[in-house]
Amino acid sequence: MAGLAPEGSQFDARQFDSKMNELLTTDGQDFFTSYDEVYDTFDAMGLKENLLRGIYAYGFEKPSAIQQRGIVPFCKGLDVIQQAQSGTGKTATFCSGILQQLDYDVVECQALVLAPTRELAQQIEKVMRALGDYLGVKVHACVGGTSVREDQRILSAGVHVVVGTPGRVFDMLRRQSLRPDYIKMFVLDEADEMLSRGFKDQVPTFNLHLHSFLKLSVTVYIMPSF
Repeated sequence: MAGLAPEGSQFDARQFDSKMNELLTTDGQDFFTSYDEVYDTFDAMGLKENLLRGIYAYGFEKPSAIQQRGIVPFCKGLDVIQQAQSGTGKTATFCSGILQQLDYDVVECQALVLAPTRELAQQIEKVMRALGDYLGVKVHACVGGTSVREDQRILSAGVHVVVGTPGRVFDMLRRQSLRPDYIKMFVLDEADEMLSRGFKDQVPTFNLHLHSFLKLSVTVYIMPSF
C-alpha cells in the first residue's frame, strides 16, 4: 500500500523511501546545497513584526548558525533537509518558518509536524505557542495517552498547526477529524529516527495521504548531527 500512489498522484512512495534511505546512509555531504544565503540578524530575514516580537520575547538575540541559514529557505517555500547538533535551535528554525507562512485569517490546519515521541511533540508545541504568542497562532499537540474526544473537539474548533506523533495523527486523519485540505507545510522532526525504527512504514503513508489531496508548498526534514 505504501508503495502505490492513487491515480493522478505524482508521489511515488517507493522512490521516496529509496531517496531518503540513500541520504540517511551518506556521511552528510548530500545534505548541503548551493543555497548559501546567511542572515546575521532576525531583522534581516523579512519576518513579520509580531513574529520578531515573539522571537525576541522568547530570549533569542542573534540567530544560531542553523537559524541563519534555515529560516529564509523555509519562508521561500523550498523543500529542505536541515541537520545540526542538538541545542542549536532547529525547532525554533522550522517553527519560525511555519509561523511566517500561516494565513491567520483561515483557522484550518495549514502545517503538520510529526515527531517520534510525545515529549518532543509537546515541546515543539510549546515553542510554537511561545514564538507565535503575538500572532494569535492556534496549535494543538495530537499525541498518545490523551483523550481522543478532546483531540476531536479541539480540531473541530479549528487550529493553524498540528504537532503530533504518527499513531495519533494518523488516527485523527482516519477519523477525518484532521482534514488535510489546507495543509501546505509538512515537517518531519528527527527524520532519521522516524525512518529507521517503528515509524518507517507509517511515514511514507503520511506523505502518500497528503500528496493525494494537496500540493505541499514546503516539506522539511530535521535531523541531528553528531
